[in-house]
Amino acid sequence: MPSDELWVGPWKPHRPRGPIAALYGSPGPKYSLPGLIGASQHDPTKCKAPMFSFGARHEEANTNCSPGPRYLIPSNMTMKGRSKMPAFSLLGRPKQLQMSHVPGPGQYSPERSGKMTIRSAPAYSLYGRRRDRINTLSPGPATYTLPPMLGCKTAVAPSAPNYTLQGRSKTGSFHEDSNKTPSPGPAAYKVVDPSIYRQKPPQYSIKGRNFAPEENTSKPGPGAHYPEHVTFTRAKAPSFTFGLRHSQYIAPLIINVDE
Repeated sequence: MPSDELWVGPWKPHRPRGPIAALYGSPGPKYSLPGLIGASQHDPTKCKAPMFSFGARHEEANTNCSPGPRYLIPSNMTMKGRSKMPAFSLLGRPKQLQMSHVPGPGQYSPERSGKMTIRSAPAYSLYGRRRDRINTLSPGPATYTLPPMLGCKTAVAPSAPNYTLQGRSKTGSFHEDSNKTPSPGPAAYKVVDPSIYRQKPPQYSIKGRNFAPEENTSKPGPGAHYPEHVTFTRAKAPSFTFGLRHSQYIAPLIINVDE
């Protein structure tokens, strides 16, 4: 390669002899040292000036709850009470009390108490029939009857044996239907499976064919691959692109600047 292509104008690129701050992404050594301003994270090796703050004035606590002399005391109030002249007021006349209804001595008749205190003959009076006894439901004398003397229901006299005529019963007769009897017959029981009380033979069943699970995803075939495009297993010819040369020391372009 010709030597004149290594020159970029009057300057020839070469390796840096020392570290360049632009090669590193850190903000620099300004964050490694503690600051000399403020109360937090102050440099302990430097002298720290006193700091003062402005605060609000707090209200004093009022411990006295008495109202003080702001109340007006009447002039006629003394240490022994209120000193004043007698005063009168006008009120309505109260209602008169009603007379008592308690009976006096003239309300009693002692002469009529002879029948209560002295033994006397019985006296009767005639009075009409009361209406509240018309709808009474108590039974009268005709409601009760004497027990019968004939038949099997007599309770006070012995009775002869009684006979009744009744139809023939179908239960146990010659024309009884045996299918309608409550007791089951031999045909009501099912035949017992021989495999219950004897050796059980092998049993077989017919089922559908089970297929092994397969994937339903589409897979590429041999024609989907391009072996001529593979460059990992063989040497690849050099390829070139046309572009602009950018320097790593150029600051980025800031478009949106907050005022």
